[in-house]
Amino acid sequence: MATDAIIQVRDLVKSFDDQTVLDGVTLDVFEGETMVIMGGSGSGKSTLLRLMIGSLKPDSGNVTLLGKRLDKIDEEGLNEVRKKFGILFQSGALFNSMTIAENVALPLQEHTEIDHHIIEIQVKIKLELVGLREHADKYPSQISGGMKKRAGLARALSLDPKVLFYDEPSAGLDPVTSAEIDQLMMDLSKKLGVTSVVVTHEMDSAFTIADRMAMLDKGRMLMIDNRQAYKKLRDFPDDQIDSLDEREQTIRQFLRGDPEGPITQRRAATNYAEDLLGGSTWESGVGPCVEPTRIA
Repeated sequence: MATDAIIQVRDLVKSFDDQTVLDGVTLDVFEGETMVIMGGSGSGKSTLLRLMIGSLKPDSGNVTLLGKRLDKIDEEGLNEVRKKFGILFQSGALFNSMTIAENVALPLQEHTEIDHHIIEIQVKIKLELVGLREHADKYPSQISGGMKKRAGLARALSLDPKVLFYDEPSAGLDPVTSAEIDQLMMDLSKKLGVTSVVVTHEMDSAFTIADRMAMLDKGRMLMIDNRQAYKKLRDFPDDQIDSLDEREQTIRQFLRGDPEGPITQRRAATNYAEDLLGGSTWESGVGPCVEPTRIA
């Protein structure tokens, strides 16, 4: 693994309305590694991904991708950076009116001046990498969910990117297909030497593919470390759990999927009775939105 960070995230803050989704997140991704970003629903991992690819702008902090600070370049410069990375969207995001081959060819047609005969060869190479060359003339509606993910990955590879971003690559797949996608991701990393950033909450997948792992919780980065460090926490003995601090116990609960721990205790800490009977709406003098039609 190279020592140079190909992606640098510094003190990233992002809010929507009055909700802070990311609160001072810092992260380095090194060239050639597979970084898995994980966390529960609403932890901020998808927002972090969108900031890393430049589709959102941070409230403060910055992202440097492939040597370019995304907040310091204009839209034209950002588009040039985007040609150097690929994205596998959660749904595959294929164009239903195009064949698999046409989907893969599209980035080459739009962003290069390569002769169409060369494009055809490139498409076959990319489809062969993901095991779909024989399905090139099929439409997305004619293939399975796992094949759609592989087709989306072939399209993400079409411009020979230096970085691949994966948004929940195992979502909606059966265990066997999910394992096939994991194996494909690892094979591509070895063969092509690309840097991979994977957003997921699937723990089996995370522990299979990751070189390093980063865990978000309520918009804050809890831990960035190698896979072995996370395995040590996951397998920490039950009878010694009191020796872990709250942060470590939170990570352990998430990794194991335990029903009891700091995460569930935090949710249960909300005073239901106070919330139910507090009556903030009534106290403000605002009445019901529907006038009664029956007079007592």
